[in-house]
Amino acid sequence: MKKEQQQPIPPGWAGGYEESNPAFSYPHPDLSSVAMNHNLQHVKLIKRQIQAEWPQFSWQTIPGEESSRCYQMFSPYISRIGYTNTGRAYSIICPQQGTWIKGFGTLNVEVTVTKTRGWVNEDTREMYADLIVKPKLWFSPDASQSTLGKIIWDGFKALAGEWPFPATKKHAMQLHTSLPGNPDQEIFPLLTGLTTNFKIPDFARHDGESWTQANLEVEIGSLFKTNSSFVDEFNQLVMNAFNLASGNLLAQGNVLAWNIWASEPQLADYNEWMNHATYWRHSIDVDHRAPTGSGTNPQYFDGTPFKVDEFLLEEAIHEIIKFITSHLYRKHHILAH
Repeated sequence: MKKEQQQPIPPGWAGGYEESNPAFSYPHPDLSSVAMNHNLQHVKLIKRQIQAEWPQFSWQTIPGEESSRCYQMFSPYISRIGYTNTGRAYSIICPQQGTWIKGFGTLNVEVTVTKTRGWVNEDTREMYADLIVKPKLWFSPDASQSTLGKIIWDGFKALAGEWPFPATKKHAMQLHTSLPGNPDQEIFPLLTGLTTNFKIPDFARHDGESWTQANLEVEIGSLFKTNSSFVDEFNQLVMNAFNLASGNLLAQGNVLAWNIWASEPQLADYNEWMNHATYWRHSIDVDHRAPTGSGTNPQYFDGTPFKVDEFLLEEAIHEIIKFITSHLYRKHHILAH
């Protein structure tokens, strides 16, 4: 059973790209003959889009323990795929949200797509794409305004020299990602349908509402190294705090999955597409919420809410402060002698 369309699918669909090469189609799509394009390289060619109206994410809060799996719907329309009238996909927008750390402030998280290739078929309601993504994390302005944030921010600037504090996307912390189970393969697929790798609770399903479904699974890797051991250690301590606050959402070795329950195809607008990330970032920085409204809080399969271990989180924040202050003391002690 599918819902009645809230809006008619706009005219202009021609199709044909998937069918142009027998290797492209299911059950085993192979797009290796097509170059991986930079995600914003051909946005001007995009005419249509399908949006993730219900982006349902899932991960193990204790990596390796399936009973610890959590489910959370992120903000509606947080992801989308853009394609031509023939169905060639050129760009995918992935999630951005803020995770608030008590007493510290908000840490922005964006799953940045760097390269992609793929297709959409509106006739069959199928899609496929290959992606390379790099999760990025950086502090929102409110973090620098909190008491703890000021201590850490000022201390970092005093100790890291010319290396900038991760207060903007340009200077964000970055994570490696890969195909689950294959850390050497950075390309992973977007597949039609829902994942069969874990059970989906009723509260995370939208069978009678969505136009089509797709899913992604990516393994989280290590932090990118910088040219500074101080910055690398600082970044790891921040990641430790973030994972305690989010239930190991981006813990190394963990697999982040999302089932995408999508709404009907729409026409795409170039300017809106290009400004999408800026629009969301401003909303999170200023209003501390996604512009399309909040999603749900993480919960386990039986509906029990996930709760942050406040004591462990406070310990992680203390470790960051201790790291900064001990380095400041060491620096001043050396200068004094």
